[in-house]
Amino acid sequence: MNGKRAAGDGSEGALAEAFSHAPEPMALALADGAVLHANLAFTELFGLEEADLVGRTWYDLLDGDDAQRGARAHDEALAGHWGRRARLRLSVSDKAAHLVEAELRPLPGKEAGGTHVVALLHVLSTEETDLRVIGELRTDNSDSVLWSLDLGTGRLRELFGPTPLGALLAGNDRELERILERVHPDDIARVRDAMSASFAGRDYEQRFRVFDRLGDERSLHVRARYVPGEPDRLVGIVDDVTEHVQLVRRLADRRRTEAEHGRLVTELSSKLVSATTVDKVMDLLSEEFLPIFGGVQAIALYVENGLLRSSPNAHGRGGAVNNINSIDGRRADDTDFPMGAVIQDRQPRFFESRAEIISRFPAAVELMRQVRGQAWATVPIFGDGKVALGVWQMVWDRPHHASRDERALMLTFAGLAGQALQRIKAQQAELELADAVQRRMLPRQVASFPDMDIATKYLPSRADWRICGDFYDVIELPESKVGLLVGDVQGHGVEAAAAMGQIRVAFRAYASNQSDPGVVLGETNRLLTETGEIVFATCGYLVVDRESGVMQAAWAGQPPAVLASKGGYEIWEPETGPPLGVLPSAEYPVTTRMLPPGTSLLLCSDGLVESSQIPMGEGLAQVGAALAEHSESPEDAADVLAEMAPAGRGDDIALLVTRMVSSADLARSRAAVASGT
Repeated sequence: MNGKRAAGDGSEGALAEAFSHAPEPMALALADGAVLHANLAFTELFGLEEADLVGRTWYDLLDGDDAQRGARAHDEALAGHWGRRARLRLSVSDKAAHLVEAELRPLPGKEAGGTHVVALLHVLSTEETDLRVIGELRTDNSDSVLWSLDLGTGRLRELFGPTPLGALLAGNDRELERILERVHPDDIARVRDAMSASFAGRDYEQRFRVFDRLGDERSLHVRARYVPGEPDRLVGIVDDVTEHVQLVRRLADRRRTEAEHGRLVTELSSKLVSATTVDKVMDLLSEEFLPIFGGVQAIALYVENGLLRSSPNAHGRGGAVNNINSIDGRRADDTDFPMGAVIQDRQPRFFESRAEIISRFPAAVELMRQVRGQAWATVPIFGDGKVALGVWQMVWDRPHHASRDERALMLTFAGLAGQALQRIKAQQAELELADAVQRRMLPRQVASFPDMDIATKYLPSRADWRICGDFYDVIELPESKVGLLVGDVQGHGVEAAAAMGQIRVAFRAYASNQSDPGVVLGETNRLLTETGEIVFATCGYLVVDRESGVMQAAWAGQPPAVLASKGGYEIWEPETGPPLGVLPSAEYPVTTRMLPPGTSLLLCSDGLVESSQIPMGEGLAQVGAALAEHSESPEDAADVLAEMAPAGRGDDIALLVTRMVSSADLARSRAAVASGT
């Protein structure tokens, strides 16, 4: 008791002395903030006597808005939320002591008034003040947080107080594990691995994604240095790089878009260059170029006999923006409308609004009411001459300014389209001539025989106006024999048609003097090889004895023949030699078989039964089935085969169908004729 009392008696004076001479400014304040006691360091800091400070509210000694911050810190300490330092500015003249960190702790009071508050002010040195200012500048109104992690407790704190980014990322959470819960699932393993290395004494740097307290995804760049001590710490910076990451993604997307744009431009330019019909050129401009310019409708028309014409496919496209029906058939020299004006002077026109186009072309008011377009670009389709071959118009559904690059690109495409149109027209003229030549070279009417029905067909290709050298012929021979010929000359155009005519004439000349089909083929082959011209032809030549039904066949690379009756069909493959014109000394063996009365025989070029989509075997099977169904009438069979064309119409087709008439059928036919007369 005595010892305890003695210690107590002396301790109060000692504590008072220690408080008075403590090296850092300290004040004991009442619950309302009024100063009850202040030590010497505190009075020296403010340049006032203790008597002048007692009774004054301690946070009223702060500078400006910091008085309110000091009051809030005081109230938080009274409420039990203490231990966090508040950085405050003092209202004193000594600039070196202008910035302090206030640490407030509640202290139960013995006097009336209840709890007291101890205010301890840590005066920052000039260097510390400078660093604090730099830290504030680094974090103030920025997407950064300066942070420290206690590696012993796993608790985080912001070095210079709460920041907007810190509030979004962590709020009042200080536990590392709570914050890691918001890391993106795809990044959490990498973040934890790096964090484990930092707990072992390594610096930290990672980029990862987190979800902030509002649920938005953010990208962070976190750096920290390992600081050994008691406790060990990580001290570092968190930077919000979301905008940078999004910018990088947008740039990458833009590069991909530009690459795709370039690929599309190259692909479409190639299509224009290789287009083979006027309609194909118009369809390319009207459909496939829209993604490049972002328009909602494109219209392409060509000039034909002084009128604007569109491709047949254009009338079904475009919906509300498509006024093609009002333009198709309009005079190309009607300059009251944009398209006519562009065609006449070959100058492109670009309109960014409806008002602009109507003010320039008042006559177009009615036409504009039919569409919902808001901007137009109209350019001429021109070739080498001075006359525009057509016009191309791009339509946008919003006001649009066509950039210099867009205008140049449209003119480039229009130029390619013009060159394609010129080339196509030249090809059409040549191929129309070739078609005329070929039809003149084919027999206008084949020979007919009372005991043999014969039907022939020639079908020009529907693919790109290709005229080839397919041909057929029926040659009347001595001794009741008939020569049946179907062939195909390599190539297309006028040269192929002319070569076909020469071969057919040579066949007739040799066949009239020679009954052996193998010799006829051999002589024709020798003629082709000796002329020095590079002409190749496949053909099949049959000599049929009308009395006996015996067939002798010589083949030069031609598809097999087909025999059919009501009971089915058969593929006949005569022994073949090489195509004509390949080997000067080639020999062509002869294959013999019967053609029974009532059986139909088909000879055809490969265009009927073979293409890239269908193999010859499949084509022959389809043809055989159709021939069997219509075997009683060669005319009907020829019509059906021409209509079905199993291999399509990508190549010329020549076919010949014949049928030996039976004696009974012939007798009935003669009786019918006699009774009719």
